[in-house]
Amino acid sequence: MTIRPRRSALYMPGSNARAIEKAKTLPVDAVILDLEDSVAPDAKETARQQVVEAVKAGGFGSREVMMRINALDTPWGSDDLTAAVAAAPDIILVPKVSSSQPVEAIGQRLLDMHCDLRTRLWVMIETPLAIFNIAAIAACAADSETRLSGFVMGTNDLAKDTRARLVPGRWPMIPWLMNCVAAARIYGIDVLDGVYNDIADEKGFGEECAQARDMGFDGKTLIHPKQIGPCNEAFSPSADEVAQARKIIAAFDQPENKGKGVVALDGRMVERLHADMARRTVAIAEAIEKQAAA
Repeated sequence: MTIRPRRSALYMPGSNARAIEKAKTLPVDAVILDLEDSVAPDAKETARQQVVEAVKAGGFGSREVMMRINALDTPWGSDDLTAAVAAAPDIILVPKVSSSQPVEAIGQRLLDMHCDLRTRLWVMIETPLAIFNIAAIAACAADSETRLSGFVMGTNDLAKDTRARLVPGRWPMIPWLMNCVAAARIYGIDVLDGVYNDIADEKGFGEECAQARDMGFDGKTLIHPKQIGPCNEAFSPSADEVAQARKIIAAFDQPENKGKGVVALDGRMVERLHADMARRTVAIAEAIEKQAAA
């Protein structure tokens, strides 16, 4: 299985042509061309056309291209989905998904429209009902026809709907966030953390990136280019981590340790599961290095 870095995913308003063009030059892993929250109702159709043209034109290099459409129960959602299929981005991102039913329905629609097989489906987890249904939503990934490959947390919407406060450390949301990470891991899909609203608060942003990394998120969604560098750094294995990972792998690769479940390394006991974790650390570090060189 190919590991793809998804440390940073930057929202870009689909109505802003200059921003879309700028996205092609930024050191971000993924670009989310947005037709939803950042686009005013009277600009929706213009934004849709602009984003479709941008995706078809390409030029994003190694950056993964996501199109966030409007929810399917809005006046724009259905046309957005049809346009997204025609554009064939890497990922179609659907907001306000609260159960497995719309995932299955969208998957069927993508099949009916002969959507490019390369295009995957991701969904926003941003309602209280989605939190309660998260295992069933994630289970849709077991059916390849749904194309479900990832979650994006909508923490602002969760705060609005639950009245939970967005406080440093996010302690009111930790159970919800961890449940989503666990559900994603059960079914082998990626999960990105929500946005950090205070662009000027570099310290707070760094702390939240570190928290999300430690929780097990693959990366974080961003609202400003200045957040890209610190985010990429937080979600990249450090040189020491990579060196230690290689050391663990090498220990288990020794002929005398091939059949062992546990080995002694630098005065501590290391299990084979740590070797599996180490291999992923090395793989993501190598993928980041390869992407940077592209």
